[in-house]
This record gives sequence, structure tokens and C-alpha cells, in this order.
Amino acid sequence: MTTPDTQRPRPGSDILRTALRRNIGAMAGGTVLMGLYQAGETAFPIALGLIVEHTLRDRHLGSLGLSVAALAVIITTVSLSWRFGMRVLQKANTTEAHRWRVRVAACGLQPVARDLDLKSGEVLTIATEDADQTADIIEVVPLLVSSLVAVVVAAVALGLADIRLGLLVIVGTVAILSVLGVMSRRIGSSTREQQARVARAGAKVADLITGLRPLHGFGGNQAAFRSYRRVSAEARSQAITVARVNGVYAGTALALNAVLAAAVTLTAGWLAFEGRINIGELVMAVGLAQFIMEPLKMFSEMPKYVMMARASAERMALVLSAPPVTTPGTERPAAGGDLEIDCVRYGALRELKFRVSAGEFVAVTAYQPRAAADLASVLAGNTPPHAYEGALRLGGRETADLSIEAVRAHMLVNPYDGEIFAGTLRSNIDPSGTSGSVAEAVEASMLTDVVALHREGLDHAVRDRGANLSGGQRQRLSLARALAADTDVLVLHDPTTAVDAVTEQLIARNIAELRRGRTTVVLTSSPALLDAADRVLVLDDGAVTAEDSHRNLLATDEAYCRAVAR
Repeated sequence: MTTPDTQRPRPGSDILRTALRRNIGAMAGGTVLMGLYQAGETAFPIALGLIVEHTLRDRHLGSLGLSVAALAVIITTVSLSWRFGMRVLQKANTTEAHRWRVRVAACGLQPVARDLDLKSGEVLTIATEDADQTADIIEVVPLLVSSLVAVVVAAVALGLADIRLGLLVIVGTVAILSVLGVMSRRIGSSTREQQARVARAGAKVADLITGLRPLHGFGGNQAAFRSYRRVSAEARSQAITVARVNGVYAGTALALNAVLAAAVTLTAGWLAFEGRINIGELVMAVGLAQFIMEPLKMFSEMPKYVMMARASAERMALVLSAPPVTTPGTERPAAGGDLEIDCVRYGALRELKFRVSAGEFVAVTAYQPRAAADLASVLAGNTPPHAYEGALRLGGRETADLSIEAVRAHMLVNPYDGEIFAGTLRSNIDPSGTSGSVAEAVEASMLTDVVALHREGLDHAVRDRGANLSGGQRQRLSLARALAADTDVLVLHDPTTAVDAVTEQLIARNIAELRRGRTTVVLTSSPALLDAADRVLVLDDGAVTAEDSHRNLLATDEAYCRAVAR
């Protein structure tokens, strides 16, 4: 069964409508305040024209004082309305950007795989820059409306002086927006391409950082750098293209606005010369002609920002609207239940069938590493149920019927390449800060020497991806995190490949002791871990071909002996 969100792709226009709909209150308040600001700005040259006219006609000191007071009120209104209007709009903007960042990040972290042709670096760019640019629509619309208010007020005021002045402003504004509307489409397409290329460059950086150590190991860092440089150069070239298009757009907008202002000024001067308008109206017309350039400039820039917000929203839709590969169920497994693989066919696995009873410690050794990787993928939920034949059951219930949250709470599959995060040893072992077995996990994983080595102990700082730790230390830290989670079912995939044999022996014994009474599965070829297990399952050609204790298998199975003996 599919949810409404997964029935069809969600276009960027839907995202923009959602953003506008849930900020309608803030936008309405911001529009009123910014409209008041623009109206006050427009009223200033109108007031000046009236002051000049009445001063020349009446020559009364009281009227002049009243006019000055009116100007003070206008200036105060302009100042306060701008201040509070922008405060309301920017608060709504940043809040909306935060919401979209969280949504995109949540989709990127979804345990259910999503059919996305995007790398983590691209998702990061979408969750930051594109989320911010999409949220800009919250400010764009009120500013667009308030600029329209200013143009309308100016046109009405000029029209009252002479209808030709008002019509000139209206016709000129429509012509300017028509020209710039066509140009903004070019900006939108160029911006979309730039965002895609910048995101690809970000993804390349993320990949290089992830593989930095191996790259140094076989001397591939220079080739990798050249690859990144090529992608970055493409992004730079597109950015230059976008800057050129924006420059042409801005220059055209400024020139057209200046032409309209000059036309209004010259027309007003000609009308004054002909005696069709008085001196006060001429002052007002000249002042409005100069003032109108600001709202026109803002008004003409809005289509560009709308196109940029639309482009960013379309990119966010790639992540937010990608249908999940599978729709998880809602049931929960029985606490402390067993684990069962029932005739699973996937990748290198061929009719794989075995059962691990609750509380049992089972080691699985695969003669083909691909089979172990495929089994780990199925157990971790990285491979959806419809992608393989057979069934995976937890506590007697198929995982397809269980919610992802319930599966994660019941079973933890710790990969051999578990990520290490910037923070401290403690925050890496217990990210949620709720584990009551951190000390036991540290001891069981033999991480005690790393903790003792530093004065800060568990609060010792860890750099991004564990850059200040050795390979063995990172692996033990990942193992400690898995043990500290204290789940009913724990699956470990090659947890000791980077540690020495003596430490491996101690870790194997400690895991068996710490996990006593809880279900534990270890995918490994380590003799120490195989010996610590209650029983060993041998996978050959994707199926279980032997099952016994490690020592019995060594004594009776020559192929097993050759495969695991060191």
C-alpha cells in the first residue's frame, strides 16, 4: 500500500505552495508593514510637493510647521514599518528554511533506502543552500506586493496631477516586467544547472574525504584531486555563466528603470512648462520619478528570486518526493525473540536458511566475502523485502510487517566500516546519552587503553571521521557503540579485522560474556570469535553447508580448517 506522498513525484511548485500556506499569517503581517513602508516612502515626495505648493500660496508659518510635523510622522512610519516588517519576514524565512533542512536531512537519513541518484554531498547541498533559497519565497512575495503598492500609489498620485503621468508609470512598469520576465527564465535554467554542478562538486569532496586514507595508501590522491578539480571547474564555469546572466539582468533592469524615471521627469517638466501642472505637482513628480526607481528595482528583481526559489524547490523535490523502496509495516516483534532467515535468495545467497534462538551466540563464516556482505545488507534492512526471495523474521514476525523503528530498537546491525563522528569518545559510544552500559562496552571492546591514554578520558575529542584515531581504535570505538546500545539482537560484521590477535582474543571473550543471554550474530572469519560462539554456521556458495562448534569443525572439516586457520 502506498501513501499519498509516494503516489506521484512532488513538484517544486507544491513545496513553494506549502511554504507560502503555512506562513500566511507572517506574510500577511509583513506585507501590511512593508506596504506601509512603501506607502510612506511614496508619500514623502507627495508631501514635499504639497508643502511647496501651500508655502508658495499661503506663506503661513503655522502651515509650514504642520507640514514639517507631517514629514516627521511619515519618516517615523517608514522607519518603524521597515524595521518590524523585515523582522517578521526574516523570522518566518529562517524558520521555514530550518523546517526544510530538517525534512531533507530526515529523508537523507531514512533507514528505508530511497531510489535517489544523489550522493551524500549533493543531499547536503540541497539541505543547506537549496533549503535557504526555497524559503526566500517567504520574503519575496511580501516585498513584491509592497513594491506593487508603491508603484500603484505613485501612479495614482501622478495621475491625479495629470492622467498622462499616471499612464506613463503603469505602461512603463508593465513593459519593464515583461522584458525582465523573459530574462528571468534564463536565470532559472542557469541557476538549476549551477546548483546541480555545485552539488556534484560537494559530493566529490565528500567521497574524497571518505576515501582519503586508502587513496594515500595506493598513491591515488593526485588522480582523485584532478577528478575533483575537473568537477569544480565545471561548477565555476557555470557560476560565471550565472553571474553574467545576472549582471545582464541587473543592468537591463537598472537601465529600464532609469529610462522610465527620466521619462516621467521630462514629461512632468514639459507639462509644467505648458502650465498643465503647478510647481508643487512638478516637485512631486520629480520626487516620485526618483523614488519610484527603488520599488521598481525591487519589483523587477522579484522574478529572478522567484525563479531561483523554484529551481531550489525542484531540487528539494528530488529528495522529498522520491518514493521509498518499500513501505514498512506497523507491528512490533516480541521482546527477546529469535532471528530466522527462511530460504533467502539475494545476490550471492542461495536458499539461505537458518535460525538463531533467543539468547544464542552464533558465528557465521562465509567462504565468499560477497555472501557475508549480502547477508549483512538483508539483516540491516538496506535491502528491501521485495528485492529478495524468502523471508527474514524477528520474534516470529516478518520484517516486512514491522515498523522500521521497531526493527531498529530490537536489532542492531553494526557494519564493518561504521562511521566515526566529530565529538568525543563518549558521544560516539553513546550518541543519545541514555545508555547505562558505556563502561562495560568500553571494557568489552578493549577501548580502555585509548580512554586511559588521554587525560580527558571519555571526553577526549574525536575529529571528523576519527581522523586522530588509528584504524584499530576506530573499529573498537564502533564496536563499543554497538555493545552500549544493548539491543535484544546484535549483528556484528567483521568487528575485529583491524586489531591484533591478542586483543582479538580478549574482545571475543568479552563479547560472549557481555552478551550472555541475548541474541548475538557475528559475521566473521576470526578464529577467536568463531571459538567464542555457541555454534558456527558455514556458508559456501550462498547456503549453509556445515553447522557445529568451531573446534568440532576444525577437527572434522578440512575445507573449514583451511579457510579459518591462521
